[in-house]
Amino acid sequence: MAGARVVVAMSGGVDSSVAAALLHDAGYEVVGVSMLLAAQPAASVRAGQGCCSLEDFRDARRVAERLGVPYYVWNLAETFRTKVQDVFVREYLRGRTPNPCVLCNQDLKFDELWRRAGALGADFVATGHYARVVTGTDGRTRLLRARDAAKDQSYFLFGLSPAQLARTLFPLGELTKDDVRALARRLDLGVADKPESQEICFVPDRDYAGFVERRSDARPPAGAVIDDDGRVVASHAGVHRFTIGQRRGLGVAGGPARYVTAIDADTATVRIGARAALAAGGLVAERVRWMAGPVETASVRIRHRHVPVAARLRVLDGDRVEARFLAPVSAVTPGQAAVFYCSDEVVGGGWIAAALAPEADAAALGSDIDAVACRSDA
Repeated sequence: MAGARVVVAMSGGVDSSVAAALLHDAGYEVVGVSMLLAAQPAASVRAGQGCCSLEDFRDARRVAERLGVPYYVWNLAETFRTKVQDVFVREYLRGRTPNPCVLCNQDLKFDELWRRAGALGADFVATGHYARVVTGTDGRTRLLRARDAAKDQSYFLFGLSPAQLARTLFPLGELTKDDVRALARRLDLGVADKPESQEICFVPDRDYAGFVERRSDARPPAGAVIDDDGRVVASHAGVHRFTIGQRRGLGVAGGPARYVTAIDADTATVRIGARAALAAGGLVAERVRWMAGPVETASVRIRHRHVPVAARLRVLDGDRVEARFLAPVSAVTPGQAAVFYCSDEVVGGGWIAAALAPEADAAALGSDIDAVACRSDA
C-alpha cells in the first residue's frame, strides 16, 4: 500500500534495517523507532549481545538517516521490566523455564508498539521477523512460517490477534538471511555483517540464575535433588538453577548420565533420572489463543528449534488445551510456549503447564507428520 504510514521497529540489526529499507523503497512512509528496554543504554555491552546498547541505537539512527526517514527512541523500560523481566523471575522461581522473547513480542513489540504507532497516525507496524502474513480468499488473515525454515520466527508470534496481523508487515518473510545481508550491502546500510543478537537480550552473560537472584525480594530456598527411587542424592541452592532436560550442574558425579526430569518449587525438590524418563506423551497448555478457532489435530512445536510433532488436541476448559503426541517427545518444559501449526500456518498456541505420560495408543494418528491434516472441532 504505497504511501501508507508504517512504524518500523528498528533494533539496529541487519534484519530490521533491511525491513525498513524495503518498505521505504516500496513507497511506504516509514517512521523508524527503537525501544529502550533497559533503564539506561548499555554503553559497555557489545551490540547484539545485550539489551539497548548505545551502538545499537547509533546503528539504527544511521540507517534511518541513510534512508531519509524520521527516527525516534521510545522509553519502554518500565513496561519491559514489569511485563517481561519480572515474569521471567517469577517463572524461574516457580520451577518453570520462561520464554521472554514470546512475551516481549506479545506485550511490547506489538501491543505497545501498536498503541504508540496509532498515536502517530500509522496504518501499519513492521518488524524484521522472519514470518509471513497472508490474506486468503475468505478474507481471513493468516500467520505463516517464513520461507527460510532455518530463520523462521513464527513460533514467537502466536500471541498476535488476527486484527494485529492484518495491520502488520514482515518484509523479510520470503527472504533468506543471506538475501538480507546481500541487500544490506547493496543498499550500503552499514550493518550487513553485524552479528546475530543473542536469544535473551537482558542476560548477556547467560547467568540466568544470577539474574533471578539479583531481582528476587528474598533468596530462593535451597532444597534436595532426588533420584527416581526418591533417594536424596544431592542438595541445591534453588530450583531457579534448573530446567527440564538439564544434564550438567546436578551436584552428582559418576555413574550413568542423569537429567532433570521434574521440578517441584513448592517443596524445592529437583528430580533426576535417565534420559528415557524425559519422554512425554503430550502436554497441557494454558492461556491458549486461537487464530480462528480450535482444531482437532495439528503439529505442535514445543521450542523454537523443535521439529513439530503431530498431535491430537482437545479443549479442556476455558483456555486450556490437551495435546497428545503421535510419538513421545523429549523434555516437554513447563513455562515454554507450545505452538500449533497446520502445515505452514500458525493456528494457535499457549504456555506449557504440564507434561503428560506416554499413552499406549499414541500412534493412533498415523506415522506421517506432514500428512496429518488439521481438522476443526467445530
